[in-house]
Amino acid sequence: MASSSNSGIEKRSIEMVPDNERHGTARSQFTLWFGANTQITAIVDGALAVVFGADALWAIIGLLIGNVIGGIVMALHSAQGPQLGLPQMISSRAQFGIIGAIIPLVLVVLMYIGFASTGAVLSGQAVNLIIGVNTPAVGIVIFGALTAAVALLGYKYIHVLGRVSSVTGLLGFLFITYCVFTKVDVPGLISGSSFAFPAFLSAIALSVGWQLTYGPYVADYSRYLPRSTPASKTFWFTFGGSVIGSQWSMTLGALIGAAAMTETGNSFVENQVSFVGDIVGGGVYALLIFIVILLGKLTVNTLNAYGAFMCTLTILTSFGEKTNIRRWTRAVFVIGIVTLTVLVALLASADFLANFKNFVLALLMVFTPWSIINLTDFYLISKDRFDIPAFYDLKGRYGKWNWRALVAYGVGVVVQIPFLAQSFYTGPMVEKLGGADISWIVGIVVTFLLYFFMLRNRSVAPSETIYPDVEALDAQRSRG
Repeated sequence: MASSSNSGIEKRSIEMVPDNERHGTARSQFTLWFGANTQITAIVDGALAVVFGADALWAIIGLLIGNVIGGIVMALHSAQGPQLGLPQMISSRAQFGIIGAIIPLVLVVLMYIGFASTGAVLSGQAVNLIIGVNTPAVGIVIFGALTAAVALLGYKYIHVLGRVSSVTGLLGFLFITYCVFTKVDVPGLISGSSFAFPAFLSAIALSVGWQLTYGPYVADYSRYLPRSTPASKTFWFTFGGSVIGSQWSMTLGALIGAAAMTETGNSFVENQVSFVGDIVGGGVYALLIFIVILLGKLTVNTLNAYGAFMCTLTILTSFGEKTNIRRWTRAVFVIGIVTLTVLVALLASADFLANFKNFVLALLMVFTPWSIINLTDFYLISKDRFDIPAFYDLKGRYGKWNWRALVAYGVGVVVQIPFLAQSFYTGPMVEKLGGADISWIVGIVVTFLLYFFMLRNRSVAPSETIYPDVEALDAQRSRG
């Protein structure tokens, strides 16, 4: 049986995907995440490392280090998908309790809306340049409609879009790379680079944050893989696609950002998409690149809309035992979420780059502790043994709250504050560190130590994973 209806529209939501509906291979993770990362927002993220202080060479090195570190964490989450067959955030109930998991879930939904909104701003630029319209709202609304359409179709079509955007992204980015290296003085940009430790750490943090923000939904797109899929294959294909795609994009961004800073007026800051179009020569070449940008952004914004839908349902079903949702309810949620992201994009500040940098680093502060707790429990405490029916039972083994996990999470967030270096707040430890922001490193260490030592002897994991009755799930669906 396929994972969708005869029409191809996905029917599963927050319940476990049964074995007879699993399909595909781990290779699909490479194309999906490569396509999701060869896109304009990743270019902008790389440019931020230069625009806000790092020289091009050290920015690229820092971005690579961050992508590798964050990519490892992100791919470890992806490897959970085939084992559990569940959306990523449902498994948080094993760590935080069914009600307690709402806290990180709310933050995840806000993240989705924020990233989707910034994506809509950039994609709106591309749409307007393609159709020749100067009104930002037109492009943003059109892009929002496209996002909603693919997100409503679900998992199967998201992967199809991922494969398409991987091919177009590969071709488009090869051409952008050629243009950058032939039209920009790359040797001049990277020669004589001076090392500034705070800016270098900032570049690492930007790419770590980029990768970690995939953590709350990366397993949503590996959960349909057969349970027999080796975790190592899921890990490496996800890691390879995400790190190669993002590093390529961010390297181009660092070079483009450095080139833009040598120009009077810095037009990159004013319109990032148009600046890339100018680099490739304008005209029909620019039009083709705008289409590539649009497809790449559509892929990742669909991931955001789909993930926000999953998390919202997880929150709303926390107070009952419902494990599946009617399709019309799904449609209402997806359309509502996309509409909200469009409204936020329309109201976005003109100071896009500065706000985007602060947004990414703020996300790093709140998602690092969640990610560490989830991975520590999965690999070191529960050791891939879960009672899946208990994820939907308030009286089950995971209960309503796990105060120890919530304490570890709260402390993991708060302990980072003295080490933050952002435009809206600079912690007291930053000056002592020469202006460097090491908040995410502190968050990783403290959260891991707290959670591991408070929970290592308190595991409630079963001796082996307990799976739900597939026939009962489908009977409940037909009655619902």
